[in-house]
Parts: sequence; C-alpha cells; structure tokens
Amino acid sequence: MVSSTDLQIFFQKLRIRKLFKGLQQIFYPILAAVSVPVNIVTIMILIQRKCGLSKCVTCYLVAMAVADLLVIILDLILRHIPIVYWEQFRFVRYIPVCNIHAVLLYAVTDCSVWFTVSFTFDRFVAICSQKLKTNYCTEKMATVVLGTVTVLSCLKNIFWYFMYTSKYELDNSPWFCRVTGENMDSLLWTIFELLHYIFTPCIPFALILLLNALTVRYILVSSRARRRLRAHNSGERPRDPELESRRKSIILLFVISGNFILLWSNFMVYYVWNRMWYFLGTVGSINGIVQETGYMFQLLSCCTNTCIYAVTQTKFREQFKTVVKYPFTVICKIIK
Repeated sequence: MVSSTDLQIFFQKLRIRKLFKGLQQIFYPILAAVSVPVNIVTIMILIQRKCGLSKCVTCYLVAMAVADLLVIILDLILRHIPIVYWEQFRFVRYIPVCNIHAVLLYAVTDCSVWFTVSFTFDRFVAICSQKLKTNYCTEKMATVVLGTVTVLSCLKNIFWYFMYTSKYELDNSPWFCRVTGENMDSLLWTIFELLHYIFTPCIPFALILLLNALTVRYILVSSRARRRLRAHNSGERPRDPELESRRKSIILLFVISGNFILLWSNFMVYYVWNRMWYFLGTVGSINGIVQETGYMFQLLSCCTNTCIYAVTQTKFREQFKTVVKYPFTVICKIIK
C-alpha cells in the first residue's frame, strides 16, 4: 500500500519535472535564435582575418565555430527542441532517418570537442616548445590536424547507424532513437557505448586539464627564471616583454579551455556516476534532470566562444560591432 508521504514525493517530483520542462521550452528556442546568427557572424569575422590572430589560430577558431554551428543545428534544433515540444513534432516519428541523424550529430559533437583539444595542444606547443613551434604551429599543420580529427570522428560514429534503428523516440532516456532489445542487451552495445563516452568527453577532459597544468607550470617557471636574469643584469625588476607578447594568446587559451571544462563538467559527472551505478550497483542513480541540465550546459558551450573572443580580443570586438551595426546603418541610409 502506497503511503501519503510517497504520494507527496511523487507529485512533488512531477511538479519539478513540469517546471524544468517549461524552462527547457523557453531556454532552447532562445539559445537557437541567438547561437545560429552569432556563430555565423563569428565565422564571417574570423575568415576575414582582421582580428590580429595568426593564421594557425584563426584556422582552429573557424573550425570550432563551424563545428559549434553544426552541433546547434543537429543537436539543439533537430533533436532537443522536438523532444521538449514533442506534441507539435509527432510527425518526426514517421521520418526514418534517426540513425543517420545520430551518426552526423555524434560526429560533429566529437569534432567540436576534439577541435578544442587540438587548439589547446597547439597553444601548448606554441608557448612551451620553441623548437616544435616553427614546424607544428602553422596553417598547413592545423588543416591536417583538423581534417584528421574530422575523418576519425566520422569513422568512429558510423557504428551508431547499425546500433540504432531509423525511428525517432523523441526522448532522452537516454537515446533519442529507438533501440532494439537485442542491441541494448548485447555486450557489443555496452562496450561501444562505454568507449564512445570515454573518447568524448572523458579523455578530452583529462587532456585539457593536463595541457593547461603543464602550460601554467612552464609559464611560472620560465617567467621566474627570466625575472631573476633580468634583475641580475639590470638591478631592477622590469616588465617581461616576452610574457606580455603572449598574454592575449594565453588568456584566450585558458578562457576557452575553462569554458569547456565548466560547461561539460555536469555531463561528465552524470555519465561517470551513471556508469558506476549501471556496472557496479554500489551507488544510487542520478535524477534525469541532472542529465538534461548537462545537455543544456553542453549546448550553451556552443555559443559562448563568441563572447570569449569579444572579451579577450579587441580587434574581434571592433569587427563584431561593425557587423552588428551594419544593418541599422543601411536602414538609416534608406530612410534618409
């Protein structure tokens, strides 16, 4: 027999879920309306190469913006919005392309994450290894790295075509495509899903933390050594011109990396905890709202880089203002 306390808890959970769904129904359309034009404008500005950034850095930032835009389209607009507005998108269940959608979605998500790792490694080399910098930190090498990441991401996620069916589920518990019971209970499914989440985001998470820690250590050690040398030679403690010249690059690296770690950490914690519960059964499962919050933060990370560039890069900020003002300037000229 169900007690009154259990009923109260049940109805309270229902109210929380309803409120959270209402929040998603507001958040996702606003995020889509903002992030699509913002990423397009970012790509246009970076392609013009008027921001004072090197060709190598520009190449990585353009690739990251393109990947983020594709994630917004494939994940936010074509997946999450139909899920939270499922009553208006029931027709999607009859479009048999979910497994193809899944391959593309997971591939561009992997690209978005690993482009960030590639950029972090490039800046690590540029700051910490002057010998490798000349050969590695070039536009040609950046193109090769980004192309390799893209091809590997596509090849890795082809398996989802065979693991999912072509029917949409319109749910995130935890897959948005229908899965046959045979696949879900197979050892191959378990191994592949485990590897999928280890490669994205577990390994990138660890690599970004490691590379940033090594970069910080190198900056502290080298700047301390240069200060001692300059103080010994001049008898005073002047400013470090080498550190000043790298300042913007260092700030850009740390802010982009920190943004990724902050906004992906919720998803990371949910996945690790959920796998521990699934395989070991020694901890309690986490509420599905934590998973949905992780998706919201993950998608938010796809439109925050523009804000980062605007805050850390003066020339980008000027170009962005020019682009935003342009339509109003044209309208004013027409009116006059």
